[in-house]
Amino acid sequence: MRAYRVAYDGRPYHGFQRQPDVDTVEGRLRSALVRLGVCERGGGLPGRYAAAGRTDAGVSARAQTIAFDAPAWLSPVAFNGELPDDIRVWASADVPEDFHATHDATERTYTYYLYAPPGDDVRVDHSDDRTVDDERWAKAVDALAGSHDFHNLTSDDTGTQRTVDIDWARDGQFLVVQFTAGGFCRQLVRRLVSLAAAVADGSAPLSKVDRIFSPEPVSGPDGVPSASPEPLVLTDVCYPDVRFTRDEDAVADARTVFAHRRANACATARVAGNITDGL
Repeated sequence: MRAYRVAYDGRPYHGFQRQPDVDTVEGRLRSALVRLGVCERGGGLPGRYAAAGRTDAGVSARAQTIAFDAPAWLSPVAFNGELPDDIRVWASADVPEDFHATHDATERTYTYYLYAPPGDDVRVDHSDDRTVDDERWAKAVDALAGSHDFHNLTSDDTGTQRTVDIDWARDGQFLVVQFTAGGFCRQLVRRLVSLAAAVADGSAPLSKVDRIFSPEPVSGPDGVPSASPEPLVLTDVCYPDVRFTRDEDAVADARTVFAHRRANACATARVAGNITDGL
């Protein structure tokens, strides 16, 4: 049995998990395995297959992890030969026969890149432009971190009691926020970002955090919308007893691919800036 680290640009995909009628990352992984002869066309996924977890539509990953009964020859480079450029396998590890990529993960880390120029307008929920204050942001993050029942920040009915560590730093025009926990409810990270940003831009009082953590349901105008999925990246999944080996050829290939995508994104931003500045 073998585990693989997978990096992908999730923006073109309808999430990670395979679905029958839309393009997903897992669907592309399975199609590659079919072409490689690892699983059968028209069938399911390989034996004992599992993934570290789902990511929503538009969310990217650096360290998504999948594991299954893989042939010895299936290196990351071989895997990549049948994958689109925006999905790259870059490391692998032999794992025990009872390894489960979902259940054996002890920590998951997500990173969110919130565009928040200091002293300038920032669009948080695509309906209003406000200025983010770093001190208010820090107070909101301190209130949100730790052990809480996050039932008002997810559509999940169970498993809402979680302990979440939050680290953040300002990097130029961005607030870079890392969330680490044993597991996450659906949309929890994006709603944590949205709530902290609302406090930081003054559109919600800090007391709203206490209201969200109260036992009573909060919905409608008093609820918390999800922040945009595109700035979110699954950056690490921890398996204490697994040592992944980087495939240096696959890593070099992935760096080239994503550097090219970054260059294209920067060029697109400059074009948009040219239009905006000229209006």
